[in-house]
Amino acid sequence: MNKPTVVSLFSGIGGIDIAFIQAGFEIIWANDKDPNACVTYRNNFGDTYLTEGNICDIPESDIPCADIITAGFPCQSFSIMGYGRGFKDPRGNLFFEIIRIAEKVKPKVIFLENVKNLIYHDKGKTFITIFNKLAELGYEVKYNIQNAKTHGNIPQERSRTFIVAFLDTNILDKFKFPDKIELTVQINDIIDRTVKHDDIYYYGLQSKYYEELNCRITDMSGIYRIDDTGIAKKKYTISPTLKANMGTYPDRVPIIRDNFGIRKLTPYECLALQGFPKEYVFKSIPMEEAYKQCGNTVCVPVVKRIAENIYNVLKEQNDG
Repeated sequence: MNKPTVVSLFSGIGGIDIAFIQAGFEIIWANDKDPNACVTYRNNFGDTYLTEGNICDIPESDIPCADIITAGFPCQSFSIMGYGRGFKDPRGNLFFEIIRIAEKVKPKVIFLENVKNLIYHDKGKTFITIFNKLAELGYEVKYNIQNAKTHGNIPQERSRTFIVAFLDTNILDKFKFPDKIELTVQINDIIDRTVKHDDIYYYGLQSKYYEELNCRITDMSGIYRIDDTGIAKKKYTISPTLKANMGTYPDRVPIIRDNFGIRKLTPYECLALQGFPKEYVFKSIPMEEAYKQCGNTVCVPVVKRIAENIYNVLKEQNDG
């Protein structure tokens, strides 16, 4: 079987794209409107197939046909942490752009990722709308909530809704979401506390949290965070969910003690907690954008396992 082709919508920094490439797919067209995300994408994927711009302004004729459409469409309007306005929020309405593109591209599979709350938003009405719109195009749907910590090698609490829609019912019947795997990787397997980082990551005397952090964080076995109420009382054994607001509020980056003091995780440590390859780079963007991008992206190994299952059922159909 030739590599199945992918049109990637709302690509961000390419977390979904990395996962699908690792699973055996080929990205032939990608799009995002965030200039900084596009800088990061190009620095890691090149400029061959990325189209920068608002998807609402891109005509269907500019988008090639492909086997798969993927989309980690904007989630703020469905998130518990946001205002939860759903389709009343312009960001929520971007789902209908996926439908517009799918009518033209006619992919065999549509893969969607969003926050856990998508299923429950507006008493389930939002999800019913998504389900019905896909059905109108002839797709049948499977969906599941997957947590990063149940995939073996990602010590992060991160639950997301995944929707996989198929044109062929026979393929749908054969596809299943991956089973849970016991977590075998811990925070200290990813974060090296013996390495001295730049002073900008460390909490010093100038920080209003300095004294309390030093009293609270007495060992190098856990991870901590600051929330709306201040320093969270809970000591985490795995990373709390990495969020986009790490870019807006620097103190929202998870915190650890290392051999040199108390500090925030670096952007590259956040990427590692999202399962990105070690060779992935941030260049030519502000640090706050790097943190935002880490929080906005997906956990690569989770998506890869789902993509592998999609690949396998497509291959079985092709070989049959």
